[in-house]
Amino acid sequence: MSYPGYPPTGYPAFPGYPPAGQESSFPPPGQYSYPSGFPPMGGGAYPPTPSSGYPGAGGYPGAGGYPGAGGYPAPGGYPSAPQPGGAPSYPGGQGFGAPPSGAGFSGYPQPPSQSYGGGPAQVPLPGGFPGGPMPSQYPGGQSPYPSQINTESLPSYPVFSPVSLDYSSEPASMTQGTQGTIQPAANFDAMRDAEILRKAMKGFGTDEQAIVDVVASRSNDQRQKIKAAFKTMYGKDLIRDLKSELSGNMEELILALFMPPTYYDAWSLQNAMKGVGTQERVLIEILCTRTNQEIREIVRCYQSEFGRDLEKDIRSDTSGHFERLLVSMCQGNRDENQNVNHQLAQEDAQRLYQAGEGRLGTDESCFNMILATRSFPQLKATMEAYSRMANRDLLSSVSREFSGNVESGLKTILQCALNRPAFFAERLYYSMKGAGTDDSTLVRIVVARSEIDLVQIKQMFSQMYQKTLGTMIASDTSGDYRRLLLAIVGQ
Repeated sequence: MSYPGYPPTGYPAFPGYPPAGQESSFPPPGQYSYPSGFPPMGGGAYPPTPSSGYPGAGGYPGAGGYPGAGGYPAPGGYPSAPQPGGAPSYPGGQGFGAPPSGAGFSGYPQPPSQSYGGGPAQVPLPGGFPGGPMPSQYPGGQSPYPSQINTESLPSYPVFSPVSLDYSSEPASMTQGTQGTIQPAANFDAMRDAEILRKAMKGFGTDEQAIVDVVASRSNDQRQKIKAAFKTMYGKDLIRDLKSELSGNMEELILALFMPPTYYDAWSLQNAMKGVGTQERVLIEILCTRTNQEIREIVRCYQSEFGRDLEKDIRSDTSGHFERLLVSMCQGNRDENQNVNHQLAQEDAQRLYQAGEGRLGTDESCFNMILATRSFPQLKATMEAYSRMANRDLLSSVSREFSGNVESGLKTILQCALNRPAFFAERLYYSMKGAGTDDSTLVRIVVARSEIDLVQIKQMFSQMYQKTLGTMIASDTSGDYRRLLLAIVGQ
C-alpha cells in the first residue's frame, strides 16, 4: 500500500520543539502539592474501567465512522463512560473518571519541519507559561503550585485509508514552531478570579458563562494559582465546589482543565490499570509519546501520589511483546540527539526489513530495540530509507507483521516521527464522526493540546477534512459544554 506524499522529501528539522519554557520544573518525589480536589492518595474509589484491548491486524473495530468492523465505541459511549449528555460519577468525592480514547491513523501529510526534545527551543511562547515565573507567595501565605510542564497525549491505532490532501500548501505557521490556543492571561489576578468563580456558584443556580469566561482564558499554571487562592480566601476546595455545581460532559471538561498536566498523565495511567481490565490505549497514548524527561517525571509522580511502582503495575497488567515495549518506554532513555546519522538509518532500515518482511515470522525484539532507542528525527530518516529499500513504508510493514496492542504501540512511535498535528486532527475528527460522540477523547485532546499545538491541529483539521474543527464541535456538542470547548479552541 502506498501513501500519498510518502516518503517525505527534504523537510528540515522542526524548530522549537518542545516550545520554549516546556522544560520541567517538576518537584522531586514526595513534594507534590496537589489540592484535595484530586483523587485520594493511594487510590480511592474510582468508577470501574472498561475492559479493553486492541483487536488483531484485521482492523480496529469502529462505530460512528471508525474504520474496521464491529461497534466500538457503541453509540452513546464506552462502558463505564459518560452516556450522551453525562460524565461518569466520581465516587469518593474527589476522583475522576478515566478518559477512554480511540481512533485510527495512517497516511498523512508531512510537516515541513519537526524536532523533538533535546534541541534548543527557537520560538518562545509569550507570557509566563509553561515554566514561567510564579509569585513566591499567595495572599494569606498560601504556597504556590509548582510550575508544571506541558505533556502530550498521542494515540495510535491501525491504518485506515488516508484522505486526499494537498501536500503543496502547508500552513505557514507550521514552520515557526507550535502554538497553543490558550496563552497566559495578561494582568492575571488569582484572587479576583477566585472571587468570580465563588460568586458564579453561590446561591441558587450556577452562572456557567462566568465559569467559562475565566477557565477558558487562563493557562493551566494560572488555574493552579486560582485553586490555591480560592482555598486561601474561602477555606473551601474549588474542585469540590465545581463538582457540586456541574454535571455531565461540562463537569468532565472543567475537571480536566484544572488538573496539572503531569499529574493528569500519572493519574490516567493509574486509572487505566485499576480494577478489572486494562485500558491499553491510554498506556500507549502516554508512554509511547513522551520525552525522556516527561516519562521520568510521570514515574516519580506515580510513585509519590499513588504509592505504586509504574513499571510493576505495567508488568502485572500487560504481557508479551506489548509488556516489553511499555517497559522500554518507562525507562525514559530514548536517544534525544537531534543530529541524524543517515548511515545508521540505512542500517536500521535493513535490520527492520530482515526482522520482518525479509523473513518467515517476525523478530519482534529487533523492532522493539530500534523503535525504543532511536530519536524521533533518526526514526524519520529510517522510515525514508526503509521506503526506498523495500518499496513499502514502515507503517505498512508493521501492520503486516504485528497485531493488537504491540502493533498500535509501535505505530504510535513511528507516527510521532512524522506529523503530530495531523495525527491529533484525525483523532478529533473520528471522535465526532458518525453517530454519537466520544466525548472523553474530545475533551482529552482539546485540553492536552490547548497550550501546545492546537493552532496547528486546527490548521491540519481544515486541510484534511475541508471543515473547521470549531464547526464540527459546534454540530456535535451543545450547551455550556459546547461554549467552553469552542472557547478553548478559539472559535
